[in-house]
Amino acid sequence: MAERRSRYARDPLGLKRALSDRLLPGLVAAMALLAALALAGTHGAAALKERWQQGAAAAVTVQLPPEQSGRMDQALALLRGMPEVASAEAVSPERMRELLRPWLGEVPPLPLPSVLELRLVNPGIDPEPIARQLAEAVPGAEVEAHGIWVARLAALARSVQGMALAVLLLVVGVGVAVVAVATRAGLASRRQAIEILHDLGATQDYIAGRFARRIGLLAASGALAGAALAVPTLAALAGVAAPLAGGMVQPWSSLPWLDLILLPPVAGGIGWATAQVSVRRWLRRLP
Repeated sequence: MAERRSRYARDPLGLKRALSDRLLPGLVAAMALLAALALAGTHGAAALKERWQQGAAAAVTVQLPPEQSGRMDQALALLRGMPEVASAEAVSPERMRELLRPWLGEVPPLPLPSVLELRLVNPGIDPEPIARQLAEAVPGAEVEAHGIWVARLAALARSVQGMALAVLLLVVGVGVAVVAVATRAGLASRRQAIEILHDLGATQDYIAGRFARRIGLLAASGALAGAALAVPTLAALAGVAAPLAGGMVQPWSSLPWLDLILLPPVAGGIGWATAQVSVRRWLRRLP
């Protein structure tokens, strides 16, 4: 009997029976996993966009026709002497065949154009003057800047960021709706106990606080499980995407650890605030 009274004193509204400690945390865990994926997508798209803009935007390819391959040294000397060019290097035939192999298979021993790789001092430099000077010195030389492709890739990255943020907002909205439904279900199942306590003098703050603490803890525990599930998933995705980042980033170090750590307290805060609002609105309807 004493143990029963102690349990009632700790949980006078019977919230442990009214609010399941499995269904709500499970739903929040699934939404936290989706939120982690959306946040990782946002960070990944931003990192790729920065890499493309800083790397490929400053890269320029120079192509010499096969009949002008003997003037490679002249072209290199001219380009390296330009103040707009940070570096100029020739692409070896072996590397050319390696680059063409995914598209053409084993490249036959045909005369390939001589290719130079340039790095500009500033990605915003117009390569047209460089192309004009080079064409005057080496007839038939062509300069191809990657700016248009970088702009398209940057636009694609911004679109991915926008979609990820939209998914994140959708997850938050669904989470609020799920918590509100769970809170109303708990209120309905404990209506009689709530009315008795209310008639005995329990305030709205007391009842709402009880529900909010329970809901907040359940939401935080579910988000913690979802964040834990997201870690190996994001690490695997980071390993797949590593070639796009130049293969220099370790999967575990590229994870959005701060966002993952913040997921449980943020989910708990959202659950607490939603429960507070839902309970107070419901209590106002009591006679």
